[in-house]
Amino acid sequence: MFTTILVPTDGSAGAEATIDHALDLGRTYEAEIHSLYVVETGGTPAGLAADDREELYAPSERRGREATIRITDEAEAHDLRAAREVREGVPHRTILEYVDEQAVDMIIMGTHGRTGADRARLGSTTERVLALSDVPVLSVRLTDDGDAPAPTYDRIVIPTDGSDAAERAAENALEIADKYDADVHTVYVIDTTTYDLEDAPRSIIGLLKEGGKHATETVAEMARDRQLDVTTDVRRGVPAEELLEYVSSVDVDLIAMGTRGRAVGSGRLLGSTTARVVRRSSVPVLTVD
Repeated sequence: MFTTILVPTDGSAGAEATIDHALDLGRTYEAEIHSLYVVETGGTPAGLAADDREELYAPSERRGREATIRITDEAEAHDLRAAREVREGVPHRTILEYVDEQAVDMIIMGTHGRTGADRARLGSTTERVLALSDVPVLSVRLTDDGDAPAPTYDRIVIPTDGSDAAERAAENALEIADKYDADVHTVYVIDTTTYDLEDAPRSIIGLLKEGGKHATETVAEMARDRQLDVTTDVRRGVPAEELLEYVSSVDVDLIAMGTRGRAVGSGRLLGSTTARVVRRSSVPVLTVD
């Protein structure tokens, strides 16, 4: 299913975690590992002379060559096919163009944890790729020193709201679960920010619970078709908060969610629950459009 995996890199030490996940999935799927470094040129002054341009971007290009060579060397050391490239451009656009050109099946990118006011946004490049990518994106929490646990996929959580996007995320997650013989947990959260359940009639609460059971059972049946162990749960609360609490309670290794992008002008925005989970999750999150 995943034959070509792309690792966009900025050359930082913390990016090691993304490389480890790429190598692990690459070995499992016998996939080719591509590494890409984008020299950001979006703010280049108009009319800049060629010599000045070369001097301006030379340090970044050297950093890009070193970063992509390191990933290629690691992939080849694991007997994986590898390719690398350094390009100029606007990072998220260049990454997505590369994905189309090279028929990439999965992107693996790093995210930095945010606290306080900084939690309002992911890194702009990662957020835009997550929102606009037509292929699955695996977001991995980066650390400043690159020290991260080895990738494992023993327990996978699949949140669902019954949407087509959630089902597509489930299909991708179950493919990985099948390969790694992982336990599957699927959960639905009745959104108390939308429904005032304190004053709601029992019949409304009952319908919401039934909807949640139906959504989780749909995913559970997909898992059972693959002979995977699966657990279902329906919860109430603020979706992102409940999902992160659930993830912590079952000690999972991967979350798989639909992005549920919505049209705004010429682009799409990442669904608010998915964005909040990606920003705050300590475990990798697989997002699927």
